[in-house]
Amino acid sequence: MPTGAPPPRPLDAIDRDILRLLQTDGRASVRSVAERVHVSRANAYARINRLIDDGVIRGFSARVNHERAGHGASAYITLKIVQNSWRTVREQLRALPGATHIALVSGDFDVLLLVHTPDNRTLRELVLTRLQSIPEVLSTRTLLVFEETDLNTDHRI
Repeated sequence: MPTGAPPPRPLDAIDRDILRLLQTDGRASVRSVAERVHVSRANAYARINRLIDDGVIRGFSARVNHERAGHGASAYITLKIVQNSWRTVREQLRALPGATHIALVSGDFDVLLLVHTPDNRTLRELVLTRLQSIPEVLSTRTLLVFEETDLNTDHRI
């Protein structure tokens, strides 16, 4: 949620329907959304803007088939980092080519990073040269992705 923003309002059934529609098709017109959730265009427009203002909708993007886009190697990389270095490490991970998701997690490691690279050679370079040269990164473990299934269209709010 954006800093200084009011707490989000509770979502009703129409808000959840709007979110499901936009997750399935982020390019849907306000008119189309309004028709499909059975509200006026003005109501749909106001609700979508409120969801954006409240930080519920963080943006709109395309779902990419990484292999067809020339990034045939994917991996989840776990990192152990120096205590209290999350913000510093996060900024360095954001700058990595191919990084698509970064999460601070609990358990046996501290950070989970998803990357997509053109090939295994580039992946190896990213891990051995870029990641392991970050002073706050204590260790890494790379988990190659053999197959992916995008669940974005199946999310239920």
